Amino acid sequence: MTQKPASRIVHLNGWPGTGKLTVGRLLARRLGARLIDNHTLLNPAEALFARSNPLHASLREQVRRAVFDHAVRVDPAESFVFTDALADDEHDGAMFSWYVDLAVARGADLVAVLLDCAPEENARRLISPGRSEALKLTDTAKLQQLRATYKLLRGLAEQTVVIDTTELLPEQTAARILAQIGV
Repeated sequence: MTQKPASRIVHLNGWPGTGKLTVGRLLARRLGARLIDNHTLLNPAEALFARSNPLHASLREQVRRAVFDHAVRVDPAESFVFTDALADDEHDGAMFSWYVDLAVARGADLVAVLLDCAPEENARRLISPGRSEALKLTDTAKLQQLRATYKLLRGLAEQTVVIDTTELLPEQTAARILAQIGV
């Protein structure tokens, strides 16, 4: 009798434009997992408030809390792929702990994946068609500022995968992640 593998939570972290959503879709399909893109959590606040408005952060946290509270209740055999853009700072480190807590509550394996690419390639991808309609960052000056000011959070998970996507197609990136996590 074949035993079904333990459920997984795959957390894709990277700068805007590194391919998180595209790779996340491929991983979710291959793993039979549910995909929760960070824009699923951000866009309600983006639609209603400027980022400088305190209500923006408040709504983002409320939406995130509701999704995580309900994700705990999903069938324990289900896996998740999350996308995010977390910096290596105290606030975002605390936010990553939500994924750790969710994995513990679900009895799931947590895999932290850090996606990065060369700054020039990152800027080129940032202005690709369809990003602005999805309320995604398209301002290359803002991206440059983010990259100069912050480092990406390397998720504190039992298993961490780091991939430079500069010269990889999304399918190649997904294949490397799957190989690293033994799928």
